Amino acid sequence: MIWKKLANLILKNRLPILFIVLGLSAFMGFEASKVKLTYNAGKILPITDSAYINFTKFRKMFGEDATAMVLGVKSPNLFKQSFFNDWYRLGDKIHNIKGITGVVSMANIYKLQKDTLEHRFVLKPLITDTVTSQQEVDSVKNQIYQMPFYKGLILSGDKQSTLMAISLDSKILNTPQRDKVIAAILAEVKPFEAKQNITVHISGQPYIRTVVSKLVSHEFVLFLGLSLGITALILLIFFKSLYPVLFSVIVVVFGVIWSLGLLVLMGYNITLLTGIIPPLIVIIGIPNSIFLLNKYYHEFALNGDKMLSLHVVIEKVGITTFIANVTTAIGFAVLCFTKSEILTEFGLVASVSIMITFALTLILIPIIFSYLPAPGKSQSGIKDGKFIRALLTKIDYLVHNRRKAIYIGVVVLLLISFYGLLHINVNSYIVDDLPKKSSTFTDLKFFESSFKGVLPLELSIDSKRKNGLMNLGTIHKVEKLENMISAYPEFSRSISLTQVLKYSTQAFYGGDSSYYRLPDGMEQNFILSYAANAGKGKNMLRNYLDSTKQITRVSFQMVDVGSKKLNVIFNELRPRIDSIFNPAKFHVELTGSSVIFVKGANYMVKNLYESLSLAIVLIALVMWILFRGIRMIAISILPNLIPLVITAGLMGYLGIALKPSTILIFSIAMGISSDQTIYFLTRYRNELRTTSKSISQIISDTIHETGISMIYIATILFFGFGVFAASTFGGTVALGILLSVTLLVAMICNLTLLPAFLLSAEKYIDKRKGIPIDTQAQDI
Repeated sequence: MIWKKLANLILKNRLPILFIVLGLSAFMGFEASKVKLTYNAGKILPITDSAYINFTKFRKMFGEDATAMVLGVKSPNLFKQSFFNDWYRLGDKIHNIKGITGVVSMANIYKLQKDTLEHRFVLKPLITDTVTSQQEVDSVKNQIYQMPFYKGLILSGDKQSTLMAISLDSKILNTPQRDKVIAAILAEVKPFEAKQNITVHISGQPYIRTVVSKLVSHEFVLFLGLSLGITALILLIFFKSLYPVLFSVIVVVFGVIWSLGLLVLMGYNITLLTGIIPPLIVIIGIPNSIFLLNKYYHEFALNGDKMLSLHVVIEKVGITTFIANVTTAIGFAVLCFTKSEILTEFGLVASVSIMITFALTLILIPIIFSYLPAPGKSQSGIKDGKFIRALLTKIDYLVHNRRKAIYIGVVVLLLISFYGLLHINVNSYIVDDLPKKSSTFTDLKFFESSFKGVLPLELSIDSKRKNGLMNLGTIHKVEKLENMISAYPEFSRSISLTQVLKYSTQAFYGGDSSYYRLPDGMEQNFILSYAANAGKGKNMLRNYLDSTKQITRVSFQMVDVGSKKLNVIFNELRPRIDSIFNPAKFHVELTGSSVIFVKGANYMVKNLYESLSLAIVLIALVMWILFRGIRMIAISILPNLIPLVITAGLMGYLGIALKPSTILIFSIAMGISSDQTIYFLTRYRNELRTTSKSISQIISDTIHETGISMIYIATILFFGFGVFAASTFGGTVALGILLSVTLLVAMICNLTLLPAFLLSAEKYIDKRKGIPIDTQAQDI
């Protein structure tokens, strides 16, 4: 048998194997020291998705769509000299920070003017220094009011709020330099707030991503520390001995080091998802040590031989824990088939790390304890108290005498859960995971109420022919489309080719605001030639037209109303867009990072069913290899599916939306909860093969013996995943709490429903009692 040979190999070559493991771990530790935070949003959509392809083309043509950070204030003193000058100085200081490419505000505003001599338009600052009187401020205010191009962009509709748009160099957007630039901006903002006694609201995707990155970094350390502390405390309560606690924790720390080393070697960074892998390894890895050590103490109490006991541990417990870890890894590995980059990274690193941690545990625990003193008389494994024994006796009684009540209770729970499941809300927000009381969230709401949001929405219009957009009829269609979209309360007014042309017409007529309109047929050639004659790198149209004048962009800001509502709006917009632009002659595409987010959320919901189905199929295959027979597959899978339905029902009742962060719960829980089924059924089938006891007695023995470990492991999983409730991210909180609840319900199902199923199938099983039930597994 392979496991017997493996036990001999490990115990007869303890020192060489120990040094090899330590050497490899040192190398992985060195690699882990290079781990870095991610500075981009991560790719949810596969790179082959049409929406992602179109967005990539758009960015290559027009640049990044989310490069702006915004500062906003609300005050009745916006145009008072003191405030205005301080706002100007703030903008000027920020503009001088390395990495900032532009600043636009009411005090740092540019006016378009006609240069008749050079036959071109030029952008000139409205002011070049602080103003010296209130009359100058009033003059600036009047000029701003006469520039419709800026209406709703830098001043709110009620003229009580203003914003400052800060453009970051696209080269630093997804690098550590971004943090330094934003820190420098915040350092300039604080003195302004103190002097003016006012709150400056801050938002924009570069800022939001920076806040999220810092929180991920903080929580990475927090959750790792909490998971180690809680599992160590629970182990101490269980074993009431130092060695099992100390060395179990050391082994999972090795697993954490390997997981971080893998992250670096695979070229991945720490994201919101990969950042929770280390605490996951601690929570999932500790039960391996519990099973090995509990078996070790049990065997030593029987034979008094330390090396023989360790040999039995590897030989007998190795196969069970191996299969259990395989099913757990499957729950994560199925995410690799989603073709989503961020999910693939998470699934691959987590699944491989789980198996490596199992291997480390199986190697290191026997080797370490072979050098430690033999267990004393007081060390007999997990200390099971009277309460646990009484609880298991009660469960045994219910299983044998109240099976109908168990089945009726499960059916009632399922019916209630199905009703809740029908009311589950599929919805996600771009800043969904930030706490509602955080300044980042409240600041975003300020910009949504005052300026209709700061999240970018882009429209790409392809005329399918060169110079196709240099046609007045087409330009008027673009204007009609902009007005139609801006009429939605969720979207701001547009910034586009048409707005530039309107501003150009106004400038052509000396800045008269009554001429803020599209040029007519007579004016078109003059105004377009002026606009195109700004000189190299200064062509006003370059931000809105491609070089062939075939494709244009229309930019909006939008409110974060959630993927559910946006899906409705986007579906409603499609036929309305097609009614303006004939799809046979034009290709109009909604794009931008906000659209990619919504498409990504839709993609993840769709893949939930696929990944969960794949996890069920693969785990069912493992169960078939172990136990054979369709009946046994059904018996082993159902107790783990029912908790998923109950959890989904709870989500419906509690209003917890199905979104990218909560979608992961189901396949992960399916993999982890299957472990307990394997522990129970393996012990049950072994007794069935090797003893002459009745099935009823075997089930009673299994409940009492395996039940103790199942309850304690469920306790570790419950409190282990419960540490995620300390997160500042709502999605991580939901993930931790729902996983804790799901696994607790799964433990209850595996201790009640699973043995009830086995008793109900007693006649069927009796007929096959003498047949070897695990031929392949026994040969491994």
